Amino acid sequence: MSKTILTVDDSDSIRQMVKFTLTKEGYNVIEACDGKDALTKVNGANIDMVVTDLNMPNMDGITLIKNIRAMAKFKFIPIIMLTTESQDSKKAEGKSAGATGWIVKPFKPEQLITVTKKVLR
Repeated sequence: MSKTILTVDDSDSIRQMVKFTLTKEGYNVIEACDGKDALTKVNGANIDMVVTDLNMPNMDGITLIKNIRAMAKFKFIPIIMLTTESQDSKKAEGKSAGATGWIVKPFKPEQLITVTKKVLR
């Protein structure tokens, strides 16, 4: 059975690149344009992993992670931050919110595949 990944980013082009990269590897991808949109899409869905941006309108990635981690169903799923932010303080904030990993944009598709395969074992 194919794994389902939620990608959350306010940039259409980033979402398309993530979706293209992951669907080519056989994953199902659900797209959301910000944290609020993502929360409506996880409701009732079977999500195996989340890839989220940090800086988005309406709800940022850190707040989204905290909300997802508060749901029993998604307490332990992998959540990867995919963002232009690379400061240690931001990474620490993401980790304490519940992020599993961190990829800095611009990213290489192979990097996303490697991380995805590693955390979705």
